Amino acid sequence: MSTSGVKTLRKVQLGREGTAGVAVPATTVHRGVAIMPSDDQTKIMPEENVGLSSKVTRQYTPKKHASISFPSTEATFQQIQHVLEAGVKTVTPVQDGVGSGYVNAYPVPSGDANTTKTYTIEGGDNKIVEEIENAFVVEFELSGKKNESWMLTSTWQGRQSTVSAFTAGLTIPSVSEMLFNRSKLYIDNVGGTIGTTQIANTWLEAKLKIITGLKAQFTGDGNLYFSFVDFIGAKATLELSLLHNATTAAERVLWRSDTPRLIRMLIEGRTLGTAGTTYSKETFRADMAGLYTSFGPPNDEDEGSNVNKVTFECAYDSTAALFCDLLLVNELSAVP
Repeated sequence: MSTSGVKTLRKVQLGREGTAGVAVPATTVHRGVAIMPSDDQTKIMPEENVGLSSKVTRQYTPKKHASISFPSTEATFQQIQHVLEAGVKTVTPVQDGVGSGYVNAYPVPSGDANTTKTYTIEGGDNKIVEEIENAFVVEFELSGKKNESWMLTSTWQGRQSTVSAFTAGLTIPSVSEMLFNRSKLYIDNVGGTIGTTQIANTWLEAKLKIITGLKAQFTGDGNLYFSFVDFIGAKATLELSLLHNATTAAERVLWRSDTPRLIRMLIEGRTLGTAGTTYSKETFRADMAGLYTSFGPPNDEDEGSNVNKVTFECAYDSTAALFCDLLLVNELSAVP
């Protein structure tokens, strides 16, 4: 037996809470790089003058809090669902006709908050395990580039971190990666139909960052941890790298004129066991309305080809009745 914790024996397990803040056993294993939860409780040694030049052993804890930031790891059609459930909206999967695919719609709120799901998170190694309850996602980022997998990072916050133990007997779930080369980009007019005009032979890289607007709200309510999860408004930003061509040049003209655009980012995966009414493949889709807030000149390059760096800020458009809608199709009839 090793005398210290071993990096390769780290693990994170997740459980969906029935009642927010009531810890539950884990039901699934996180597939990706794992780190330990962070105990972020506040410690204060008060200033005082008691006839000593040194501090004395007096300290108090006015606030308990915890967090865990999942490092960049390959995004999959199965486990991105936990991030969406805990950061955007909790949904009931809807079967796509008689197909084996289940459709999950996650509209990022442009008005009041959606109902989200809280989690109990277990993290540790072969020596120590800590547990966070009432965990939710404050931000996440989906990034990808040609010839690679899409990568996912997420930051979670929770009530407190306490010493615990791993829920035993869980099976490592089967997952399938989201690959950039299987993705497509569409850009359309706000008065048109989103997903009509594919931007072919142009898209090299993307980064979609969602700040969920969820925050830990502390009040005088009898506990040192936060009282509830509040909502202060979500934000979504898309960064793109596009080859410099006639299509990109035309979009740069629309940036100059402050013209709103519709963007669809479509990622397809494995063929479903049985095709449904609408979907025949695993799918992640991001539909966004907004404006280009920056559109760089073609001064970047990709192996000698000129590239524009673009930033698109998602914003609600009344004509399109859209802010940022995320959709996931996989073969899970229920979130594990």
